[in-house]
Order: sequence, then structure tokens, then C-alpha cells
Amino acid sequence: MEFQLKLPTRVIAGAGSFSRLGEIASELRFRRAFLVADRGMEAAGYAARAAESMRARGIEVFSFHDFPESPDSSAAEVARDAAASIRADSIVGLGGGSSLDTAKAANFLLTGGGHMRDYRGYGKISGEMLPMIGVPTTAGTGSEAQSYCVISDADTHVKMACGAPGAAFRAAILDPLLLISAPRNVIAQAGYDAISHAVESFVTRRRTPLSQSFSREAWRLLDANYLRVLRDPADAVAQEGMQTGAFLAGLAIEHSMLGATHACANPLSANYGTAHGVAIAMLLEKVVRWNADARYAELHANLPLRLDELAHAAGLPRRLRDRNIVESDLPKLASEAAQQWTGTFNPRPFDAAGALEIYQWAY
Repeated sequence: MEFQLKLPTRVIAGAGSFSRLGEIASELRFRRAFLVADRGMEAAGYAARAAESMRARGIEVFSFHDFPESPDSSAAEVARDAAASIRADSIVGLGGGSSLDTAKAANFLLTGGGHMRDYRGYGKISGEMLPMIGVPTTAGTGSEAQSYCVISDADTHVKMACGAPGAAFRAAILDPLLLISAPRNVIAQAGYDAISHAVESFVTRRRTPLSQSFSREAWRLLDANYLRVLRDPADAVAQEGMQTGAFLAGLAIEHSMLGATHACANPLSANYGTAHGVAIAMLLEKVVRWNADARYAELHANLPLRLDELAHAAGLPRRLRDRNIVESDLPKLASEAAQQWTGTFNPRPFDAAGALEIYQWAY
């Protein structure tokens, strides 16, 4: 089997490592940093701490908070304009997946011009992208480990995966103390999303022995710590396990992609505004059963049951009807799911008929 291993991101991990942001930015020769941090990071004081750390190293910092929880291509253009106006030479993403993906999307547009849809897929940008540092504050998307950002098209609401070598963070700071203040619903949804990444990436058609090693260890850490952080968010050891697991799951995605769960989740978000982690929780166990892939047993002897237990304990919905999804919409949703890129990597051939069956099981 032929495969490549790409690890372009330097990882700085451990409790208190956030304080090293200025040091790392200085080493990367940041001079005019565009700090992308969501409103929650601003309110919690983390954005101010990030700016202070970099300014102490003589770096000019320009903070940007004007983007939604689920950023789209319009939000990316607003970020691009803000970064261009201050002549940014570097970018820092601080927060959950929305902050990290907005930072990456702004970089695409700032460097290559045009529109986000121009970069759908991989390697469709010419020129060198600005150096970036990622500081995740949720254990979820794993964007800090990937050379992709996921942004919705503002017109069609279709999620677009846009990748390039320069879209990988030069450095990622993994400080578990930043995860402690997250609300329980954020911990539940982000953590279940990370779990889905470990599970889906383990069996995709693009899997490799190395990607599976990332998936396997990600599952071990996430399964062991998910309920612990839900019971006690201040458990820094458990938060470290979740954060490391989410990062490894992101690495697995980078090398193996995802599958039918994410293909079916995206139309729910586009048509109903369903939060991504909620959509995943309603679908993952059903997709695992639908795939009927024996490799899942390497993660857990009865993985569907375990996934259902975790979702139940987290208080996440497990049926589409629980989120007011209209049953007559299922064929339309299935048609859209069949067009999602991630579905092409599913271990069982995936089409509209398969998507409809999964939705019906989940209803």
C-alpha cells in the first residue's frame, strides 16, 4: 500500500502552554498578526491574553470577532477585508472550529483572491499563504491538525471543504485549561463530533495503517474521557485526553477523510440549521450499523451500543423526529447527502438510496 505522511504542524501541548503564544509567534516572525477569536473568547478574556502575549514580543495585534458560530463564505469575505485593511502578515485562530476555519478561509481569500467556492477541493491556490497559529478551545473539529477549512456557501448553504498545504497551521497550541470554561452543551456536541471523526476515519476507503493508528488512539482517549469531562469540566487531565484525542482524530481525517455520517449531517445543518454535533449524534450509530463493517470491532466489541450510550449520557438527541425534521423531507435530504464529498470515502458504496435508508433508520 502506498501512502504519504504529512505532519506540517508543530504541536505545543500541556497545561499553561497558551502563555507561549507570543514566543511561538515571534519565532515564526509574526509582525502584524490578525487575531481571529469568537465573541466567547473575547468575553472570557482569552483574546486579550493572546494579544498581550504577542504584544509583549513586539508584535502588532489586530483582533477580529465579527463572524457567526457557523461561518459561511460571506463571513470569510468580511474577515478577508479586515485582514487586508491592516496589512496582516500572519494569522492566529483562537476558539472552536468556527474561529479556526474563519482564520483559514480569510487566508485563502487574502492570498488568492476570488471566492471560497474557487478553492473547493484541494490545492487550488497559487502563492504562499500567510503563516498561522491555531489555538483550539474545544475538543471537537480537529481543524488544528488539518490543511482544510470547512465553510458553507452563503448562497447554497452547502458545506465546502477547501484545502491546501498552506492552510495547515504552522503551530498548534493545545492547552487543556482553555477547555474548562466551555458550556456543557458545547463540550457535549464538540466531543461527540471528535468521536465521530475517530470512528469514521478508521474505516474509510482512504484509510492507511498510519491513519488508523491515529483513529484508534483518538477513539481510546475520547471514549475514556468524554463522560469524565461532562461530569466535571474542571478535570484538566480528562480535558487533556479529549484535546489530544480530537487532535489525533483531526490527523486521521487529514490522511483518510470521513464518510456517510458527515455526508448526511451537512444537509440537516443546511436545511434546518441543526448544530453539527447534534446532527452527528442522531446519525453516527445508524451509519455504523448501516456500514456493517467488521473493522469497527477493533474499536469496541459493540460500537453502535457504545455510541448510543455516549449520546444518551451527553443528553444529545438520537432521533431526527426529536429535532422536528419533517419526514416528507427525507428524500430531498438524501439527494443532497449523496452529493457530499465525504460520502465518496465511505466504506460501503453510498448514494441517495443509501442516504435515505440511513435517514429512515434515524427518524
